[in-house]
Amino acid sequence: METLKKYYEDEIVPSLTKKFGYTTKMQVPKLEKIVLNMGVGDAINDSKYLDAAVKELEVIAGQKPVITSAKKSIAGFKLREGNKIGCKVTLRGDKMYIFLEKLIKIALPRVRDFRGISKGSFDGRGNYTLGIKEQLIFPEVEYDQVIKTRGLDVVMVTTAKTNEEALALLSSFGLPFKK
Repeated sequence: METLKKYYEDEIVPSLTKKFGYTTKMQVPKLEKIVLNMGVGDAINDSKYLDAAVKELEVIAGQKPVITSAKKSIAGFKLREGNKIGCKVTLRGDKMYIFLEKLIKIALPRVRDFRGISKGSFDGRGNYTLGIKEQLIFPEVEYDQVIKTRGLDVVMVTTAKTNEEALALLSSFGLPFKK
């Protein structure tokens, strides 16, 4: 299932080289990694929420997540430094392309009232962040097993130098940006 990777090498690289006038293949921006992050604020009071989030993220990503903990104490949120408050997965290589394809072809079309993703979520250095409101848009997550619907962040890290290059790269992968 190496279709997106092959498509990148055969189609995207030549078209981006032509569009931006790169001199070598190495200048063409590429997808470096995709980071999936799920914040679990309820985990402070009850650890079963965190366990459930870890299981769901593992099913979605096909890889075991790392549990993240609080870096600072925030009294207003009853949060102490070191509390376990979420989980994340970093996907690279084939798993990254498999996830991206699944996101584009299966998950995003299942979002209600979907009109495309915003072009405003680039960070200025060629990385794109996409917030997903519920984990249920992924077909692997079983509806009956979900304790609480949660969102997750999908961060696509590219080697692009500018937002314009990153937009061209991600659009050519088939991410449905708003017109």
